[in-house]
Formats: sequence, C-alpha cells, structure tokens
Amino acid sequence: MRKKQQWAGWGPAGQQAEQHYLVEPRHLAGGGDLRHVTEYLRASGWKDKTKPGGPIVFDSPDKSIRVGYDPITQPGGWTISAKQNARQEAWQATFSRQVPVEIVAGVTDALTQPRSAHAPNVWAPLQEHGWQTEQGQHVTARNPQGNAFVRFHQQAPGQAHWWAGARNEHGPVWEARFTPTTPMHLVQAFSTALSDPQPVMRPLGHVPPSQQIRTTSVSVLPSQLSAWQQTRITAARAATWARNSFATNRPRTSPSARSYAAQTGRMR
Repeated sequence: MRKKQQWAGWGPAGQQAEQHYLVEPRHLAGGGDLRHVTEYLRASGWKDKTKPGGPIVFDSPDKSIRVGYDPITQPGGWTISAKQNARQEAWQATFSRQVPVEIVAGVTDALTQPRSAHAPNVWAPLQEHGWQTEQGQHVTARNPQGNAFVRFHQQAPGQAHWWAGARNEHGPVWEARFTPTTPMHLVQAFSTALSDPQPVMRPLGHVPPSQQIRTTSVSVLPSQLSAWQQTRITAARAATWARNSFATNRPRTSPSARSYAAQTGRMR
C-alpha cells in the first residue's frame, strides 16, 4: 500500500505551523529580529567583533565603517559610524531600538553595495508613496496617516541635518538621526525602506499594542521562515562573490600595451 506523500512545498512532515502576523504600516511594527541585519552583513563579508555579553558589533571589510547594536545601555539601539579617510568624512547614523530592522537594513544593506550613478534624492521615495511635504523652519515630509515623518534642516552650508521619527496613540515610538556628513545615498536608502508599503512579519507576542496598525494572521512553517531568511543571505553572498571576483579578475593594461595604444593614437 502506497503511503501518501506530502507535497514538498509544505515542508518536512511533522512540522508545526507557527502563528505570525503581517503588520502594516511597517514603521509601527516594532524592532524585529536583529539577525535580519546582522546575518546579511556577515554574508557580505563583514567581521563580527561582538564580545560575549557585550553589544553587537560588525566591521566592514576595510574597517572604515562599524555597525553596532546596544541592548543594554540607555537609550540603546543601532549606531552606524564611519571613520574619516581619503574617500569619506567621518559620519554617524543612529536608530533607536524600536526602529524596525527592515528599515535599518535599508541603510546597512546599502553599505554593502556599490553606489548608484544617479544623484540621490531623499524625497523621491516618500513622494512616490503619498507623503506630503511641508515648508517651514524645517522641510518635513509626513506619511498619509500623519504618524511618521522625515525632516531636513540646513543651518549653514555643509550643515544639513536629517532626522526622522514615528509615533502612535501612546506617544513617540522611535527616532533616527543622521549627521550632516552622512552620504546622501544612505539617507535615501533609509527613506526608501521607511516608505515601503509592504507589511513586515512579526511572530505571535511581538506585535506592538496599537490601534494604528493593521495585522493579518498567517500560519508559517519553520522551514518556510528558514528558506526566506536563507534566500536573503544567499543573495548577499552571491553579490559579494561577484564583486570580489570582478576586482580579482579585472584585466590590467600592461605598460607596453599602454605605450602601443598611445603610439597608435598618435598615428591616426
């Protein structure tokens, strides 16, 4: 007698589905799983410098940028800091604990990727999703529900401050700040992740109490969660391998070839 085979798409037999919630808007979904940020950095070649019992610390491959998360001291949260070198000025971005990891990852993922050739525009993703801009002492963009904002103020040339925040009916939930020297493409990466209308997933017991969020209950198998997480990590590893491979195998023009090319150019 043949046994019924379980369709592979439902995962291994005997797995127990777990209740999760799709939460929107994402900026009120709570902090989330820190591994969404840290495992992507690890897969992108960043070094885990975390000490037992201490804050989470990851350094970029060239040691010029550090990403940290402090769950102990107040106010705690994420700090991204860059050292001054020939290619960049020192800068810092901070995110309090309840900034969703999916929004933080908008910035940390961008740190691992080549910059776009296009000039960054922080306002464009916000306007695309219906955020309204107000002119005043500061330039402020607010989401349609009025419970999140991105704000800009320039005190003097080279002193452009960006900060953002969210609140619910109980009061302020989180804030994010960028020093004036923070690269604009990173601030745009933040505004893109912040205004993304896609909901984010939170497990049972990790949905903030608020009347301003909408939730959809879903049953998820552990194997499905693992597969989604692995897809993200695999993408990071593939991109890192491609960049390293290109840097290693990029053809170099020999002095004799350059000389020949110069002579050929003069003969034309």
